[in-house]
Amino acid sequence: MKLRLMLWLLGLLLKRAQRRKPAFRQALDEMRGLDWGIATEDLSIARHYRMSPRGIETASGLPVDLDLELRFSDPDSAVQVLRKPTQRRFLDGMMSGKVRLVGDSKDLTRLQTLLRHL
Repeated sequence: MKLRLMLWLLGLLLKRAQRRKPAFRQALDEMRGLDWGIATEDLSIARHYRMSPRGIETASGLPVDLDLELRFSDPDSAVQVLRKPTQRRFLDGMMSGKVRLVGDSKDLTRLQTLLRHL
């Protein structure tokens, strides 16, 4: 339940940043959008975000056409990594098998650039 709430709140924070922060809007404009999602490996908890200069859409589930997916082994490890999402935590999670990246690692760098503005 905690992870579902975190992912829903992340959607609200992204929409708020787009409305209020010019640096976020500019970074999103430069990359022309990013479609990404977060889920557990068994897909029991999943949420995706479609971000473009026109707006941000978020919904539950994980469609197949996303640029980037972050898959976590279980909800507890997802909460642990997402509370303070540093590059080091992601790397440690990938090395231990708790985090799996589906997509291009360049998109992860783009996402981290955007999330700095939250």
